[in-house]
Amino acid sequence: MSFFEKVIDYNREHRALSHLLFWLIVLLLQLSSSSYYNSDQVPFKNNLMGDGTNLLAQIPAAYFLAYFIVPRFFYRQKYAEAFIYFIISSYIICVLSRIEVIYVEEPFYGRHHNPKENIVEILTNLLKLVYVYFFRIFSVAFIFMFLKLLKDQLIIQKHTLTLEKEKAETELRLLKTQLNPHFLFNTLNNIYSLSLSNSPVTSASIGRLSEILDYILYRCNSLYVPLSGEISLLNNYIGLEKLRYDERLKVNFETNIEQDIAIAPLILVSIVENAFKHGAGDEIGNPIININLKADENTFSFIVSNSFTPIHITKEGMKIGLPNLKKQLELIYPKKHSLMVEQTNAIFTVTLTIDLKKGKE
Repeated sequence: MSFFEKVIDYNREHRALSHLLFWLIVLLLQLSSSSYYNSDQVPFKNNLMGDGTNLLAQIPAAYFLAYFIVPRFFYRQKYAEAFIYFIISSYIICVLSRIEVIYVEEPFYGRHHNPKENIVEILTNLLKLVYVYFFRIFSVAFIFMFLKLLKDQLIIQKHTLTLEKEKAETELRLLKTQLNPHFLFNTLNNIYSLSLSNSPVTSASIGRLSEILDYILYRCNSLYVPLSGEISLLNNYIGLEKLRYDERLKVNFETNIEQDIAIAPLILVSIVENAFKHGAGDEIGNPIININLKADENTFSFIVSNSFTPIHITKEGMKIGLPNLKKQLELIYPKKHSLMVEQTNAIFTVTLTIDLKKGKE
């Protein structure tokens, strides 16, 4: 949490105290300034009286600007009304401040004000109101308003980021649930067929399916998971899919891993699923699926190629499942990944690369 976030949270939890501290700091700064310029010529109680009454004018000016003019007119782009209200309110505050000086402060100091300066003179002496009172009062009011606007902007940004994060997480969960449901249906049918023929691989197949479901349901709920878990998922997935085909299907799965990195879950199995769906059909004579995975500290690459029959698959059909994958990658690895889809003769290749070093920056 940054310093500004801590300040905003403190202000939210201790609103009255934070405002009190702000004005106390302003008073102390003005007192120190008055003591410096007046030196020993003016008693401290006089400085306290002057700066204290000055603060009484600064406070309403600040709150009127920050909590009335800005939200009611400025935010609504009613600039003319905002300007009119500001001029009128600043004039009234400056006049009241001058009256307070004449009838409260000066008698406190033991001074007698100029009898020529009556109410009419106070109301019409605009130069004195501007140069003596306006800048002194509204300089602090503008600082207060600026801090209020800055705080509001930070809160809006934080709220926006939270909403975007929640939206992205929700969308990501929905995308994950779109892992082809036909896989589970087909696998159960295959296991059922194996059980009818008393196949010795039936129990092993059930074990693989159990591990897959356990992983998907309970171990990949975070944004990133260990790559080793994804490789185990792929091995179990490949093992189950191979139950549907005889020895004519060849699957080559090669890995070159320097260290076990963290990666987004289920993106790899989506690519492999697409390869089995369109590269291992009955219409393909001797289907081949090649899977190559490489990972080091800075780069991850995953290349999956499969043979296919052009008559059997359309251009759009080859890309079924890949739009889902692209959305996931855009959410998790924005501007940090590359997904290339190529078709050469009778080979369909998907290449995924992720810049892990850029993701750490």
